[in-house]
Amino acid sequence: MSSPASRVGVAAAIVALFVPVIASVLVVLSVLGQGGVAPDNPFAGKPLFSDPGSKAATAANAARVSGDEADADTFGKIAAVPTAVWLVPEKHPIGKVGPYVSDIVSQAENMGQMPVFVVYGIPNRDCGNFSGGGLTPEEYPEWVSEIASSLAGKSSVVILEPDALALAHECANVDERLGEINASVDTLVPSGATIYIDAGHSNWGPAADMADLLNRAGVAKVRGFSTNVSNYNTTDREIEYASTISGLTGGAHFVIDTGRNGNGSNGEWCNPSGRALGTTPTPAQSGSAQDADLWIKPPGESDGTCNGGPAAGEWWDKGARELATGAGW
Repeated sequence: MSSPASRVGVAAAIVALFVPVIASVLVVLSVLGQGGVAPDNPFAGKPLFSDPGSKAATAANAARVSGDEADADTFGKIAAVPTAVWLVPEKHPIGKVGPYVSDIVSQAENMGQMPVFVVYGIPNRDCGNFSGGGLTPEEYPEWVSEIASSLAGKSSVVILEPDALALAHECANVDERLGEINASVDTLVPSGATIYIDAGHSNWGPAADMADLLNRAGVAKVRGFSTNVSNYNTTDREIEYASTISGLTGGAHFVIDTGRNGNGSNGEWCNPSGRALGTTPTPAQSGSAQDADLWIKPPGESDGTCNGGPAAGEWWDKGARELATGAGW
């Protein structure tokens, strides 16, 4: 007959055996309770902000006033989808960007939503192409610091400088770009924002080259990286590209811009015809490094003065209609 002490020992061993199993079950139940989204995903259970002052919303109101109910309905549907808010110094300069960000953050907080911002003001932005501009090397850190101060303590997401790393070799300023991105990361991280450094897209260059740039730019200090911003590649293609990069950057997480990739790419990047709206913003299922599909480049806003479009960032009725029609909206 066993002693009471031995029976206690056996019971303790059984409990110890099942504790990890129970813990695993609780984790699985937690994930299932959020629709298969991992609980540490920054988008889990967080509705995203839809800006009532967006260009799509303004276009919808203008169409309604003019009596064009078809456009009002189409543009209104686009406006209702949570889309990133772009911060550009030409529109939100030093001294004004802080109050603007604070206002957006307050609106989002009041509605129980989380805003996604795009920081887009790096010196020599877009190498002088359609989206050329940006700040001087002296002004840029001050501008980013003002943004960071306005985000402090609030729930937000930041997409950091679309195309900046992908264009670095073409702009012949790799070292400068890496320094600027690193410094911006160090400024933004204390704000508590979830940060993704932009990583171009799958048609731009080898994933290994982009992974090297991301590692040197400080991706280990942030949540991860973004891909397909302002582009049209299919989600599957971007997942393959981003997953390769993730494996080369210590498992960095990523988000994909799906705003205009419903029909994939035809090889053009500037206002190509025949494109379509893509999957609306959705947290990714657990099991991969992807965090979410997002609308980062606002659908309906031009890529530049090409294929009949207006200046980059301006609203384009024709382009918005075509994207919506292509998606069957």
